[in-house]
Amino acid sequence: MKILAIITLFLLPFSAQKDLNSTTLLQKMYNRYHNKWHSSLSFNQTTERYRNDSLVKSNTWYERIAYPDLLRIDFDTPNSGNGVIFRHDSTYVFNKNKITRAVKNENELIFFLGGLYFDTFDEVLAHFKELHYDLTKFHTSTWGDKPVYVIGADNDGEKVNQLWIDPDKLVAVRFIKYENDSKEDGRFEDQIPLKKAWSETKCTFLVNDHLLQVERYHDVTPGGPIDKSIFDPGMMGK
Repeated sequence: MKILAIITLFLLPFSAQKDLNSTTLLQKMYNRYHNKWHSSLSFNQTTERYRNDSLVKSNTWYERIAYPDLLRIDFDTPNSGNGVIFRHDSTYVFNKNKITRAVKNENELIFFLGGLYFDTFDEVLAHFKELHYDLTKFHTSTWGDKPVYVIGADNDGEKVNQLWIDPDKLVAVRFIKYENDSKEDGRFEDQIPLKKAWSETKCTFLVNDHLLQVERYHDVTPGGPIDKSIFDPGMMGK
């Protein structure tokens, strides 16, 4: 009886959340981190690229984020002049300090991993719908032998866009995206506390269940000053 009581007590905090759904879970996340999440984040990362599940390249990326939707990545060295800028809903590739490609393509991971706390909550809900998440769907599952909440899907096998949330930290630990007969799977692990929020320090990405990229963060610094001009394609090379 004592063992049963302990097991019941251990499971209670997670299983008792029967009133949760995708919208109320997002509201809990928003209430916890709105006006508390760091306004910027900088780090360097070891980036491993894979083909056919085999390592083909490893290099260092230098990343700076200004929330809600600005990210700059410099490849190899901070001053290489080669990299990519994600700005609002667009992506700019630069080489030798010149923009070589510009496309309308949002990096939604900036939104999932911090940007959502800088919009109004109504804007957050609207943006999830724009990204094709069905907020009427929700279920609980396990990830890494730990319980998780799943936004956007009614079961694990459903082929729809979904975001998996740690029930304690209330941060994303996985997303699955289906587009053009392709499945993208991203895992966010080894979270570290940063002031009143968190940052993942390991990211793993798979496409159609094959390993594509593994990222490991180093020298993670939250909230530091960042010159917004570095995210302006028109200022490239100036």
